Amino acid sequence: MLNENIKEIRKSKGLSQQELAVKLNVVRQTVSKWEQGVSQTKGY
Repeated sequence: MLNENIKEIRKSKGLSQQELAVKLNVVRQTVSKWEQGVSQTKGY
């Protein structure tokens, strides 16, 4: 699932949720929700 992929890739890069959030210009809570599967990204 997408949430598992996000978490796995983030960890493999040695990034915290906060560091990934900064790189993606979102708040840390958004990354947390993605990883929990609470919120999905929209494909455009």
